[in-house]
Amino acid sequence: MISEEALSQIKPGATVRVYEKVKDGDKERVTQFGGLVLARKHGSETGASFTVRSVVAGVGVEKVYPINSPVIEKVTITNSPKKVTRSKLYYLRTRSAAETRKKLGVKQ
Repeated sequence: MISEEALSQIKPGATVRVYEKVKDGDKERVTQFGGLVLARKHGSETGASFTVRSVVAGVGVEKVYPINSPVIEKVTITNSPKKVTRSKLYYLRTRSAAETRKKLGVKQ
């Protein structure tokens, strides 16, 4: 489950790391997926979700996580947005990493 503190900080433009449980045969392990939150949908309803985007091996990867999913072990917020004025950041799909940082006002 995601903590209430982390839920309030998952906003478009935030950089997060999601720890999810993966089942390999009879073993269960925890994997990490980190990236930029593009969207958060449906507030805090039962079917609420958030979309995380990252570039892995030169290919853009997006994952949609349901907020109430038992697969999510925890979510840590790495960086908070400075000047995001939109609720959906889908236009960042076509931007480079440098352009994205400039648009969001992130220092790295």
